Amino acid sequence: MMCKVFKISKSGYYRWLQNGESNRWNENQKLLVEIKRIFQDSGQSYGSPRMAEELRSLGYTVSRPRTARIMNAAGLQAKRKRKFKATTDSRHKYPIAPNRLNQDFSVSAPAKVWVSDITYIRTNKGWMYLTVIIYLFIYLIVK
Repeated sequence: MMCKVFKISKSGYYRWLQNGESNRWNENQKLLVEIKRIFQDSGQSYGSPRMAEELRSLGYTVSRPRTARIMNAAGLQAKRKRKFKATTDSRHKYPIAPNRLNQDFSVSAPAKVWVSDITYIRTNKGWMYLTVIIYLFIYLIVK
């Protein structure tokens, strides 16, 4: 029944039972241990090209596609670091709003002080803008 489900011959299954794992399987398991160690040491930044290069420098005979297959099977994927990009130009010629609060956030009456800020966030669908407006007066009820 299992042979039908996995679409293999009965003789192939019994040969596999008798012979055990192949040399290639055992080599891949040894490589996987080394790949996981290198992957952690690199801060999870090595993809298959650099990983294969590192393995070759350690004396292993391995190709980049084989390294990629082993890494994919183990769920190891390099984390890319994005290059920092400055998004604020502080040296512009536009007028700057005066700082009327001067870091004094105490408010004596309602509807006197509102503060806001705007920022933008990169998403898969482009830039999204977020504006926050805060009303600074708080009612305190003291009994």
